[in-house]
Amino acid sequence: MKRTLLALVAAAGAAAASAQSSSVTLFGVADVSVAYISTKDKVGDSKSVYGLANGGNSSSRLGFRGEEDLGGGLKAGFWLEGGINVDDGGTGFKFDRRSTVSVMGNFGEVRLGRDKTPGYQNLETFHAFGDTGMGGINGHNLISSSAAGTPEGTNPQPVSHGVSHLPPQLGGVYGQVTYGFGEQAGNNSLSSTVGLRVGYASGPLNVAGAYGMVKGGEVGNTVNYKHFNLGASYNFGVATPMVLIASERGNDKRVDLYSIGVKAPLGPGELRAAYTMYKDKKVSDADASRIAIGYGYRLSKRTELYAAFAHMTNDDNAKRKLGSSLSHDPGVGKNVTGYEFGVRHNF
Repeated sequence: MKRTLLALVAAAGAAAASAQSSSVTLFGVADVSVAYISTKDKVGDSKSVYGLANGGNSSSRLGFRGEEDLGGGLKAGFWLEGGINVDDGGTGFKFDRRSTVSVMGNFGEVRLGRDKTPGYQNLETFHAFGDTGMGGINGHNLISSSAAGTPEGTNPQPVSHGVSHLPPQLGGVYGQVTYGFGEQAGNNSLSSTVGLRVGYASGPLNVAGAYGMVKGGEVGNTVNYKHFNLGASYNFGVATPMVLIASERGNDKRVDLYSIGVKAPLGPGELRAAYTMYKDKKVSDADASRIAIGYGYRLSKRTELYAAFAHMTNDDNAKRKLGSSLSHDPGVGKNVTGYEFGVRHNF
């Protein structure tokens, strides 16, 4: 009887230890806003649209992530995350934001699957509004994806069929290198992607640069689309100013981006402001600029009320829109103004 009891205790202890060595977490963001967008041409004619918009502060999403301790300093992990539409519930949910499995150790982390590109990581990090909402940078598609032969976003937010290595941070230096397989019969390099990011973060300072390339997306098209960006921020306590420079080039097209912004604690929330310029180096009179200001009022660690205003000025041959999910093609040469008031809840 004693031996049986000891065996049961040992088995229970082993099961408990196994349970403690692995974990699975359900997480997500629910973000929706009431938004209003108006467009106006040079002679004053205007039209407007209003309603509910998704992701005015953070992209709405649902995900699962987990880790398992393999022993010997090794861990295995997975991350499955997909976008959701809060306003109508959305349809056809899939893990399109990130779907990776990884192995971690003293060598850093190796990820396999669909993930954000190194270049996009910089765009998100060094812009006061990130890439969502009225003030969002919209920077991962500087060159229009409708151009002949252009792959799906010359600097795609996520890259599929990818292998990434994130080395351990050493003395404040961090980085990421990514390769995405094209997986096209006859020429596997078509639609393939390469990305690299190197940065330094220590105390209040964070600075990083990134490079990426996307090869032509169809047989007979060997145009390479390249993107570069460099960003920096410094937290002074009372405010965190940031600067971002980016460029995308390919198929005789080139668009440069210049942005300055700031985040500052104000009362129980945070003030955000940014000014961004888009410079088309190949098409005349096709530049654009956007000014945006917003405030997030924290009701708790998980819930925030927010408001934002943004105005996009387009030259006669430009037609850039605001980052809201409610935005539509404004038409060439039309300016765009937007307002939104929303709530974001993390879980």
